[in-house]
Amino acid sequence: MNTFGNIFKLTSFGESHGAAIGGVIDGMPAGIEIDVDFVQQELNRRRPGQSSIVTPRKEGDRVEFLSGIYDGKSTGASIGFVVYNANQHSSDYDNIKDLYRPSHADYTYTQKYGIRDHRGGGRSSARETISRCVAGALAKLALRKLNVEILAYTSQVGNVYLDGVYSDYDLSAIEDNAVRCPDASVAVQMEKLIKEVQSDGDTIGGVISCVIKNTPVGIGEPVFGKLHAALGAAMLGINAAKGFEYGMGFAGVGRRGSEMCDNFINSDGKIKTTSNYSGGIQGGISNGEDIFFRVAFKPVATLLRDVKTVDKDGNEVVLKAKGRHDPCVLPRAVPIVDAMAAMVILDYVLINKTTCI
Repeated sequence: MNTFGNIFKLTSFGESHGAAIGGVIDGMPAGIEIDVDFVQQELNRRRPGQSSIVTPRKEGDRVEFLSGIYDGKSTGASIGFVVYNANQHSSDYDNIKDLYRPSHADYTYTQKYGIRDHRGGGRSSARETISRCVAGALAKLALRKLNVEILAYTSQVGNVYLDGVYSDYDLSAIEDNAVRCPDASVAVQMEKLIKEVQSDGDTIGGVISCVIKNTPVGIGEPVFGKLHAALGAAMLGINAAKGFEYGMGFAGVGRRGSEMCDNFINSDGKIKTTSNYSGGIQGGISNGEDIFFRVAFKPVATLLRDVKTVDKDGNEVVLKAKGRHDPCVLPRAVPIVDAMAAMVILDYVLINKTTCI
């Protein structure tokens, strides 16, 4: 299960402390101008060591394309790429070789495969998401032809959250602070909270919100392959993701149908809705309104304090984690949410071209 997508597909490879992380992309439309600087910029947003509230691991994370691009454009052939690992501290993980870290994939991975790479989590490490950011950046370049815009941001850290909806904020300010929150004053509170839990050897979770603008009407399938289900699967496949909701989501369960009816109107010759409780998707198919959703992320499972666990023989032990870890995954997960959303939207745009003439 290393391949994601139907027509626009990413097959990723690599481990946290292996030689490299990389991937092969199939289904990239031909003739798309490949802005390598933009792809690198998107990858830099995920990179470790970019601020005091993320892991201090230092990696350049420079992407190298191997195929599928000629004269600055996609050729329609598979696009191969690689990002070499350069700053592994594998010895930091020697003390967990025979232990199962609480709330990690160590135990389940070992039970499934009978073997595990304990160095940084191996294949289960979030470092694998490098491949997703590269593929997502390429998807964004293709979606530019349709004027599709995807903007994710941190909307909650612990008990600090934005009161409003996405339209209340200037989303061009997302990159203006380390936590990637479009409200500067709330961002300060979020960063303060992250530093507090970090100093305690603890971690904190939160929520990332995302809006997709200018999605073509009619993408998504009415039965299996509903657009919101595809987005949900993509988001829940991100490390540490614990929940997904779109439109009104769980907040709508206490309302009556009359309070959540998205009435249609004729707006200058175009069919629009007077509200958007549906979150831009109805019957599993996009209706042309903004698609918006929220993804909940748990606190990072690695705590820099003593925790109780067992070793592979079932003996109870006390683990003190070493290494370099994020106190909060959200700042670096924002570009991953962006990337996965872009991959889904492009994939479903291409699916539509096979079913509608």
